[in-house]
Amino acid sequence: MRASVLLCGALWSAILTGCGAPLSSEDLIFVDGRAVASAGDSLLAITRQGEAAVILRDRTTGAVFTRGERALTSPHHVQELAGDWYVSDVADGGWQIVVFDTQWEVRRRIAVDTLSDAPHQFAVLPDGRIVVEGKDGRLVALDSAAVQTFALFEAGPRSGFLVAAHGGVLHAVPDRWLTLYNQNGNIRWRVPWQWRSDVYVSDLAVDAHGRIHMLVGEGGATSQFVCFSFSSATGEVLRWSVPGPDATFSVDRVGEILPDSAGRWIGR
Repeated sequence: MRASVLLCGALWSAILTGCGAPLSSEDLIFVDGRAVASAGDSLLAITRQGEAAVILRDRTTGAVFTRGERALTSPHHVQELAGDWYVSDVADGGWQIVVFDTQWEVRRRIAVDTLSDAPHQFAVLPDGRIVVEGKDGRLVALDSAAVQTFALFEAGPRSGFLVAAHGGVLHAVPDRWLTLYNQNGNIRWRVPWQWRSDVYVSDLAVDAHGRIHMLVGEGGATSQFVCFSFSSATGEVLRWSVPGPDATFSVDRVGEILPDSAGRWIGR
């Protein structure tokens, strides 16, 4: 069944996660419409609107703490790579990527607003290059020495979404394609966009097990959110959540996507 049919299906039922503490087999993947980043199997990184810090949750102990308070203004997208943390931030009208070391001291700030009109969208490759969506139908890769073309794509009416996935980059271009590139910019797979025009992308996420997820919202009088999971090998839609009014979801050990709450994971 095509995914476009799912958003208007009649078989909607209520599924609620438990009220207790999250199980070790669960992964939080979206909070309030934003992707949750996994740092291996040890930490979850969360940002929330109005909070000028990254919220971290220890997956083993359940401890919650914040980092980057003095360096960030309006953080959103987070990725960890080899102990460094990459955090998108908007400050003074421009967007940048702030790179922190393992102690959460600022290594550098990378201004990206001159290259991209898609704030907060980036993916860090295993070799440290940072991929963003350029303004001219290109994905561009930034390193310390140059800005190079990573891949060409057909732009859509809205800017795209990016997340690091399986050593490469997952790129969602609304009304066009969903594409997984390898680290050299070659296409692993590409699937055509199959959602209605009134459905919008909220964010992309990759959980600690490498499973790919996309959160979409349905406009109109009754706003609904649905989370989809994709095959990392083919891009085929494998699972989807029950539509609901909240944009917070977790995934269990077998890949079932469930509505959840931020308070269950971070206490607020």
